[in-house]
Amino acid sequence: MSAVRSSERVGITTTIPVEVLFAAGVTPVDLNNVFINAENAQSLVQEAEHDGYPRNACGWIKGIYSTVLSQGIKTVVAVVEGDCSQTQAMVETLAVRGVDIVPFAYPYGADRDLLRMSIDKLVRRFGTNWQSAEEYRLRLDTVRREVHRIDDLTWRDNKVSGFDNHYFQVCCSDFNSDPEAFEQEVDEFRAKSEASCVKTGLRLGYIGVPPIITDLYEFLDSLEVRVVYNEIQRQFTMPFESADLVDQYAQYTYPYDVFRRIEDIAREVERRDIRGLIHYTQSFCFRQIQDLIIRKRLKVPILTIEGETPGPLDARTKVRIESFVEMLGR
Repeated sequence: MSAVRSSERVGITTTIPVEVLFAAGVTPVDLNNVFINAENAQSLVQEAEHDGYPRNACGWIKGIYSTVLSQGIKTVVAVVEGDCSQTQAMVETLAVRGVDIVPFAYPYGADRDLLRMSIDKLVRRFGTNWQSAEEYRLRLDTVRREVHRIDDLTWRDNKVSGFDNHYFQVCCSDFNSDPEAFEQEVDEFRAKSEASCVKTGLRLGYIGVPPIITDLYEFLDSLEVRVVYNEIQRQFTMPFESADLVDQYAQYTYPYDVFRRIEDIAREVERRDIRGLIHYTQSFCFRQIQDLIIRKRLKVPILTIEGETPGPLDARTKVRIESFVEMLGR
């Protein structure tokens, strides 16, 4: 296992205790964001299939695999418990290509003793310490609070669009690899937004992982729909008070059971006066099964849509969304 060099770019497969990486002096890179924002995102999926990935593997997994190789990233922190069930196989294919894999696990049930052990392994692996990581947590919390304000401007003040809400929250996975520059971007956007106003409309929430579909928010805007809640993206911002790193990542709902997510969604539906939910599911993902439970537990109309590879909405899904919006409008 090679030592990680200072300022090295380290890929992450989803949100992790990124404070540890920053404290260690390395640069975290959320591979999901790099993949989906690439001009050749569809080609990245095809490259993985050319290397032997099956068609029915997750599009995000194939995109991450090719992104690591195309970006020349040598070290990847992979969440092997609490995220995609295909991650382990994906990072094994990267390992045979010479990529150093650092596993990280969110323990089932958010067991805090096990979570502390997982974070401690990360701390030791990157050659930093708990004090430095905690200091970075407090530093990043100042940026997160500004993003929370953008969320308030979305649902409470009608000044921020659903897509901008999505963008700034999803960037909190790695703070665009540069917390200072990202904080400046957030401050400038917030200041501009406080003096503006967006159209009001039917208030919907978005739940599930961020979409691989590229024009979903744009299409909803064309229907005069207001997305006032992005569930998982909001969780990336750690939207709660926490005492320390372990407490923070134990409260983070995404890696754990669906019932924690449902409690959070139900609270926000009521608080934000949401009329209906769009539940996005990724093709070939185990989380599609959880849609059964979500529909039983939440007392609000839900439209479930599915995406497979990067690209715009297909005609059938557009018709389904239009019908859902029309039904809620009646």
